Amino acid sequence: MIAFQSMTKEVVMPEEFIAGNPQKGAELVADCAACHGQNGIGLSSDWPNLAGQNQKYLYEQLKYFQSGQRENVLMTTVIDYLKILSDEDIRDIAAFYADKSSNIGAAKNDEELLALGSQLYKAGDFKRGIPSCSACHSIYGQGNNQAGFPAVNGQQKGYLVSTLKAYRSGQRNAGEYSKVMQAVSMNLTDRDIEALANYMHGLYE
Repeated sequence: MIAFQSMTKEVVMPEEFIAGNPQKGAELVADCAACHGQNGIGLSSDWPNLAGQNQKYLYEQLKYFQSGQRENVLMTTVIDYLKILSDEDIRDIAAFYADKSSNIGAAKNDEELLALGSQLYKAGDFKRGIPSCSACHSIYGQGNNQAGFPAVNGQQKGYLVSTLKAYRSGQRNAGEYSKVMQAVSMNLTDRDIEALANYMHGLYE
């Protein structure tokens, strides 16, 4: 016999994300360009590409920085600026970057490294408790707009490495999504992370 819970409880649907205005956002990103470039392509391997990124994800991360829930030494110079922005401003900035063309990187031509990265990204490693990345970020790394899962294709290698290590150590812990990523990355070795970063950097549809 199987007992079922009562279905009378009201189901609460998630709020629909309100998109921003990329034209208005263009007027608000001067302070961002020093690291992320005029069109959202990071000027260093350690600085993330924002171009073509999921708008919901960008909005949420900027809000985490604004509130102090998320900290990163590379963002310290713009925190005071973020704090004077309204929710609408932040939506517009997110829309501006989401509207830009994403980057296509070139993976290191290392057969062993690529094989490991491809295996982990597409299928994970069941024996080591590592789920596939493609389940949330899609087979070609475009992410999931509705869920707010970020695009990872063409992302900067240095940023991917530091981000996965920050999740693995628990240092990056802002938002519910971080708990998923902490669990996903906890069994990754440094070699795994290097392979995934290389693979995702060169990933495109």
